[in-house]
Amino acid sequence: MAAVILLGLVLLALALRQNIIVILLGSAAYVHLVWGDGRLEYLAEDVWISLDNSLLLAIPMFLLAGNVMTRGSIARRLIDLAISITKPLPGGLAVATILSCAIFAAISGSSPVTLLAVGTVLYPALLENGYHKRFALGALTSGGTLGIIIPPSIPLILYGIVTETSIADLFLAGIIPGIMIAVALAGYSFWVNRNMPAQPFDFVEFRTALMRGGWSAMLPVILLGGIYSGYFSPTEAAAVALVYAIFVEIVIHRELKPIDFYYTAVETAKLLGMLFPIVAVALSIKTILTIEEIPDQLALWITSVSDNKIAFLLAINVLLLIVGCLFDVISAILILAPLLLIPAIAYGIDPVHLGVIMVINLEIGFLTPPLGLNIIVAMTAFKENFLEISRAVLPFIALILVVLLFVTFVPSTALMFIR
Repeated sequence: MAAVILLGLVLLALALRQNIIVILLGSAAYVHLVWGDGRLEYLAEDVWISLDNSLLLAIPMFLLAGNVMTRGSIARRLIDLAISITKPLPGGLAVATILSCAIFAAISGSSPVTLLAVGTVLYPALLENGYHKRFALGALTSGGTLGIIIPPSIPLILYGIVTETSIADLFLAGIIPGIMIAVALAGYSFWVNRNMPAQPFDFVEFRTALMRGGWSAMLPVILLGGIYSGYFSPTEAAAVALVYAIFVEIVIHRELKPIDFYYTAVETAKLLGMLFPIVAVALSIKTILTIEEIPDQLALWITSVSDNKIAFLLAINVLLLIVGCLFDVISAILILAPLLLIPAIAYGIDPVHLGVIMVINLEIGFLTPPLGLNIIVAMTAFKENFLEISRAVLPFIALILVVLLFVTFVPSTALMFIR
């Protein structure tokens, strides 16, 4: 019962839009008072132990690599390549928008970084070429969310750390759902803009774009190929991505100066200064919950209420969609993943499958009021009001929901590469 009370208190705090660090510290106090000895030094010890994890190094390196590519010219070159490929299609620039988001997501791992990198280039281009403003806002804001499901995904990394699930398996599991969402968004973009004039394929332009963007396009191949071939771990892949991005931008493209890299590193450090205390406290709570078998107690209670797996999956989706409206993806994963994992296993749900379900649900949260992060970022980037962007993303949300239901009830879409 105490575990159920804890989950209820967390959900209430989320509904009241409390600060994540307040929720985590309150949860830590509750956990230590109810299940621990109430001694502060135990909490400090758990925090230290939680941070002693080499997998956490992947997060700052992927974030820094993404910021380097955004400040440099990798994003611009990849976009030019995508445009040269899709020109023969009616509404080709609209399809290129989604394709560019998917490609950049595969090398940045971050939704806001993807939105900013692609949006700052393609939003003016879409408007100049006669595309409807509402479509442009919706496509870019929604396409940016591909950054949290297509590997390497920072939310998937955090889920793997907090649930002790293989990050390489999670990356593999994110490929097909990520492609499905990208295809759904691209297909819609093509259909809506099918009356836009197509342009003949220009081989010279394509060859030029390929030569200019070749170094950029090689990054996802090196990154994901190295992980899935077993040549290096996800943490080592993050280091490779960072070193490669710096080398290409400073030495090959020569469009990023060392002083620019310094400012990029400072900006990333500020972000990590807010993120890592949250991660540390969340992981410390997970440690004592595991020791005291709290998730197991919660699993027993949930399964005693209902033994219907479909009902449980539907309940998880509804819960996560609500949480996604109220809190950011990282906070939701750190708080809820340890509590939902054991009940999910009790229903026969693979931890990898659960991770993909969580991330897709919370991906939708990037697009839903009142705290949709991508909507807020788009407001700043495109100088549009919150309501206009919220309306623009509605058809894209519907498409992602369809993919979510398919992935939820057809687990093979997420597990086909790891089973």
